[in-house]
Amino acid sequence: MIKQLSTHLLRIIFYLSISCLVFSIQSCTTVSNTSRDHLVFRYNEHKNIGSLDPAFAKDNSDIWATNQLFNGLVQMDENLNVQPCIAKKWSISEDALNYSFTLRNDVYFHKHKLLGKDSTRTVKAKDFEYSFNRLLDKKVASPGRWVLNKVDSFSAKNDSIFSIKLKQPFPAFLGLLTMKYCSVVPFEVVNSDISFRSNPIGTGPFKFKRWEENIKLVLRRNNNYFEKDNTGALLPYLEAVAITFLPDKQSEFLQFAQGNIDFVSGLDASYKDEILTAKGNLRNKYSKSVNMIRGPYLNTEYLAFYLDTKSTNIQSELLRLAINYGFDRKKMITYLRNGIGIPAHGGFIPKGLPGYNPSIGFSYNPEKAIKLINQYKTETGDSNSKITITTTSNYLSFCEYIQKELQKLGLVVNIEVIPAATLKTAKANGKLDIFRASWVADYPDAENYLSLYYSKNFAPKGPNYTHFKNELFDSYYENSFSETNIKNRELLYSKMDSLVMKKAPIVPLFYDEVVRFTQKNVSGLGINPINLLDIKRVKKTIK
Repeated sequence: MIKQLSTHLLRIIFYLSISCLVFSIQSCTTVSNTSRDHLVFRYNEHKNIGSLDPAFAKDNSDIWATNQLFNGLVQMDENLNVQPCIAKKWSISEDALNYSFTLRNDVYFHKHKLLGKDSTRTVKAKDFEYSFNRLLDKKVASPGRWVLNKVDSFSAKNDSIFSIKLKQPFPAFLGLLTMKYCSVVPFEVVNSDISFRSNPIGTGPFKFKRWEENIKLVLRRNNNYFEKDNTGALLPYLEAVAITFLPDKQSEFLQFAQGNIDFVSGLDASYKDEILTAKGNLRNKYSKSVNMIRGPYLNTEYLAFYLDTKSTNIQSELLRLAINYGFDRKKMITYLRNGIGIPAHGGFIPKGLPGYNPSIGFSYNPEKAIKLINQYKTETGDSNSKITITTTSNYLSFCEYIQKELQKLGLVVNIEVIPAATLKTAKANGKLDIFRASWVADYPDAENYLSLYYSKNFAPKGPNYTHFKNELFDSYYENSFSETNIKNRELLYSKMDSLVMKKAPIVPLFYDEVVRFTQKNVSGLGINPINLLDIKRVKKTIK
């Protein structure tokens, strides 16, 4: 009880004195009253942060924090275009195997006593060579080592040229390099006795200041940051970033509503009806104080069928098609997500990615679904067919909605609710006939989605959880790696997605949307389909 009270008290103190903790330059009373509050960006991370080492930036909570602290060779803009970062330019050989990156000479590591007499130094190509080797080091055990699976070799040619050779052409490779795993780190600090996980040194727009785990994380402005805005002004605009760790979304929203944090991300069931109407608009009580930003998110939510099951009903294409036609996706989004999300009437590739085709999927057609169910029963003699959908508690409402709709059509549906970790293991090992799943893009290329249907990627060794197999699909998939023409590759992606939909190994439910709520005095936050938090261009005005 004393420990809980102490933690709660620390959180209150943090909210009341964050400006003092961050700036240490003047006495103040409360966050809202200090004249410098408009220079601090505050948000909550309810999932906590596991590590500030980019080699372990696997979850969004870690990625958001490390994105403020580190840079890589390249970066992604809000339209998913790869842009220069520490590499000011690059060239690719005609065979698409060799990449040569030319580095800027004005990128400095954050100051640290181990970085020489000036406590800092410029980034050299050898730093990327070290950082990539560290990513591959089995002793480090980085979850991001797979990012370099396509790489044959890499080396620093001199201080400013870093070269990478691929094993085979891979058009999405530059997109992979934008991931935080590929950030540059200083070997002097990483190889010291200092815990790099909790004392990170990078090159990013903000530098590490203080981390009290489960309480707060404070980052300060990097005055030596190399990027400028379109007018030539140095980035970032803000002086600090302050992150709290309230453990639940409801408490997070309460702090946002009270003006104690500047933004919240996502739409949680605990507050969706409080802030939004059924049609997805801000309620009147928030419209004057809150901005809402929304846009496509590279995440497809779906039901999947395990095609190697012994259950004849799951193996039946008739029944799989009937389920796809048997419920109204638009109605589901309206009532269960307050209109946030795009009904999945296309294929598996989500809206926002090249290759997405809105016409290859399924629309609500109960008459056709009934006809397919009756045809299945006639052909198989299975007049009392039952199916079981396995899900987690977070998505129970969606499965119950589908259950009710399908039972109206004559198909008996059971629902099994299990923990997320149990579902993850069971689906990888072919233990579930039908299961709810989602696929968030690891990198912004449709190949990432289509890899789930390549026959050589059967789970548990790969992400093909349905065990879908089609020779024409495999041929298209393999040809896409050597297709350098963007439009031709996009057409191949759409053809592959269409082949998957015709065989219906999945039931696409909806394509997600990024939803962000900010205080009215926040600008420049923006939004992007990979839901990356970029604060370097954020501004706040005095309330």
